[in-house]
Amino acid sequence: MSDIREQVMAALSTVIEPELHKDIVSLNMVRDLEIDGGTARFTIVLTTPACPLKDVFLKRCEEAVLGTVPGIEQLDIRWDSQVPVDRRIQGRLNAPMRSIIAVSSGKGGVGKSTVSVNLAVALAQEGAKVGLIDADILNPNVPQMMGLNTGRPKVVNNKMQPIEAYGVQIMSTGFLTSPDKPMIMRGPMLHSAIRQFFTDVNWDQLDYMVVDLPPGTGDAPLSLAQSFPLAGAIIVTQPQSVAVSDAIRAAAMFDQLDVPVLGIVENMTGEFFGSGGGEAFAQERGLTFLGRVPMAANVREGGDYGRPVVAVAPETAAGAAFAELAQRVAARTSVVMMQNADVIPINIIG
Repeated sequence: MSDIREQVMAALSTVIEPELHKDIVSLNMVRDLEIDGGTARFTIVLTTPACPLKDVFLKRCEEAVLGTVPGIEQLDIRWDSQVPVDRRIQGRLNAPMRSIIAVSSGKGGVGKSTVSVNLAVALAQEGAKVGLIDADILNPNVPQMMGLNTGRPKVVNNKMQPIEAYGVQIMSTGFLTSPDKPMIMRGPMLHSAIRQFFTDVNWDQLDYMVVDLPPGTGDAPLSLAQSFPLAGAIIVTQPQSVAVSDAIRAAAMFDQLDVPVLGIVENMTGEFFGSGGGEAFAQERGLTFLGRVPMAANVREGGDYGRPVVAVAPETAAGAAFAELAQRVAARTSVVMMQNADVIPINIIG
């Protein structure tokens, strides 16, 4: 029996993880192998619950094992996931989260908060544990977009409790002040407020913390990028050239701060704004193009009425686009984190 197990593991060691370019055995993604008659039963531990490659893994494992290992006639694969841990978070924040993803834009009005909200919800729908910080401290929109216009966070043991909607844990200054009162803060106060959202909130253990940044390259995005260990940043743009030119500045800012750009999202594509500007920008700069989201009434209505389109209308073009975006972001985050020397790789995650 042990010989068959060794043969199965040897066969599986020829299966390459497409994103990480290493075999799934050396990555310790194959766990709990058992041989039951002609069935090889094992678990594949993915680097994210939002992995879009399950069918690919299944096909490649079958090709590697069936017909090559005598006596094995079928595979029984179970699926699990463990997001790699960015241990810089524990060193600098001591917060219960595995990775931090910033969502940025070079200018306002391109739908950055819409992307942040739907990305967070889509990741949660895939089974990930997700938090969402509304770091646009002066103009918080996330509560309205998530249908949370009333209620304030409870305080337990001197820490605020995040408010949950659509499976996402959320914190925003919108929960702490009246909508008709302006938030007036200088740079140091903005930095302090953002840091408190990380350290003074009783977050559950999170796979991904999505941070919706204010637009531009001012105090808040600079403070976040310089002070917090980001796995990477997503840059949202519209297709037209004026939006892309601002997105270029945002990308340059993260590059100067040594924060990886996970990729570019082209939002509001369609007849009115056109299409292709974000993708061309990504190609020119050697960045990953994460996808485009069509301009659609149900996206706007979802933001206005607190019903994210990926949750209430997943069958629509926009809903499907956000679901695919979440998978691509999760995959890119895993790749970038596994390449980072300060990240605990999957093969030593407990």
